[in-house]
Amino acid sequence: MEKFFKLKEHQTDVRTELIAGITSFMTMAYILAVNPRVLSAAGMDAGSVFTATAIASAIACIMMALLANLPFVLSAGMGLNAYFAYTVVLNMGYTWEMALAAVFVEGIIFILLSLTNVREAIFNAIPPSLKLGVSVGFGLFITFIGLQNAHIVVDGATLVTLFSFKGSVLNGTFQSEGITVLLALLGVLITACLVIKNVKGNILLGIVITWGLGILCQLTGLYQPNPDGGFYSLIPGKVVSMPASVAPTFMKMDLSKLASLEFAMVVFAFLFVDVFDTLGTLIGCASKADMLDRDGKLPGIKGALLADAIGTTVGAIFGTSTITTFGESASGIAEGGKTGLTSIVVGVLFLIALFFSPIFLAIPSFATAPALIVVGFFMMQQVAKIDWNDMLTAIPVFICIIAMAFTYSISEGIAFGIMSHTVIHLLCGKGKKVSILMYVLSFIFILKYIFI
Repeated sequence: MEKFFKLKEHQTDVRTELIAGITSFMTMAYILAVNPRVLSAAGMDAGSVFTATAIASAIACIMMALLANLPFVLSAGMGLNAYFAYTVVLNMGYTWEMALAAVFVEGIIFILLSLTNVREAIFNAIPPSLKLGVSVGFGLFITFIGLQNAHIVVDGATLVTLFSFKGSVLNGTFQSEGITVLLALLGVLITACLVIKNVKGNILLGIVITWGLGILCQLTGLYQPNPDGGFYSLIPGKVVSMPASVAPTFMKMDLSKLASLEFAMVVFAFLFVDVFDTLGTLIGCASKADMLDRDGKLPGIKGALLADAIGTTVGAIFGTSTITTFGESASGIAEGGKTGLTSIVVGVLFLIALFFSPIFLAIPSFATAPALIVVGFFMMQQVAKIDWNDMLTAIPVFICIIAMAFTYSISEGIAFGIMSHTVIHLLCGKGKKVSILMYVLSFIFILKYIFI
C-alpha cells in the first residue's frame, strides 16, 4: 500500500485512509436508497438500478484510485438522476432505454475530452480567485443539502423556512419527522464538539452516535416510523441479502434517436452538468485539502476526470444515470483522506453493500446531515483567502458563491462565476488579463442560457 499509494509522501497512514473512506461512504450511502426510487419513476426496475448503482460506483471509485491516486469518490449524481427520470423520460417522452443511451454517449464523449486534455484545460483556465469562490460556494451548497436532508429547513412561503416543531405536534408528525430534526440538530452539536476536541474519526463518530441515538428513540417509542411520510425503521430488518439481478437494465441502451437534434440537446445537458459539477467538486475539495500546486493546478486531474468518464459509461451499460464525483468526498478529506486508498475503501464498501444492503439502507439522512453541515464549515474557511479588496476579482467570486448556493447547482455557480469574471474584466478595460478559454467558456454559457 505504501509503495502504490505513497502514504508517507502524502503524510497519511492506512488507518486514516480507512476512516476517511468509511466516512465518505456513510455520507453518500443514501444514494443507494434514493437512486432506485428516482429512476423507478421512469419505469426502471428498482432492484436492478440498486445493483447497477453499486457496481458502477465501485468501479468508478477504484478507477479514481488507480488512475489518479486521489481521495475523491463517485456515484450516481443527484440532480442528474432527477433530470434523467422527470425531464428526459416523463416530460420529454423518451423511454428510459433512450435516456440510458444519452448517458452512454455522454460518457464516451467524456472519455474523449479527458484523453484530449480539454477538461483539464478548463480546470486550469479557471482563475485562482474563482477556485477559492467555488470552494466557498460548495461549502454553502453542501451545508444546504445537509439542512434539507435533515428537514431543518423546509419549503415555505419564502421558498425556504425553518422547520416548525409546533406544527409537527399539531399535525401529529412530531414522533416521525420532528424527532429526527431534533436528532439532526443534536448531531451537529455532537460532531462540532468532536471536531473541536480533535477526536480522530470525528465526522464518522458523529454519524454513528446520531444514528445510535435514533435507534434508542425508536426502541423507547419516541421515534415512530412512518413509511408513507418517508420515515423508515432505523433498525435493519435483516443483515444479509443477495443482490438483485442487473438483467432488466443491463445493455438496454436504445440508440435509435442518436441522429436527432433533440437527442443531441439531451446529451449536451447531461454533459454540461456533469463536466462542471465534477470540476466544481474537484476544485472545492482540492482547495480545502491544499492539493492544488502553486499554479492552482491539481496533480493527477487527468486521471480523476477519466475515472469520472469511465464511471458514467459503465453506469449506462449496467443501467443507472450519470456517475459523477461526489461532494461528499469532502467528508473523507476532512477526516484526513489524501490518497486513492480512501476511494478504494469506498469502492469496496459499495461492493459489500450489494450483500449487506439492509444495513446501509438503514442509515438515516438525519444522521448523515450533521456531517455535511460540518464539512460545509470546513469548506467555508477558504473565504479568508479571498482578496476582498481587489474588487475586480472579488465581485465575480461573490457572484459565483451566491449563484452556487441559491440556484442549488454547482455547475450554475461556476457558469455565473466565469461569465461575470470575463464580462467585468472586459467592461473595466482589463480584458487582456482574461484567457482565451475563459472567453470561449463564457460564450458557450451565454448560448446555453439563451437556447436551453
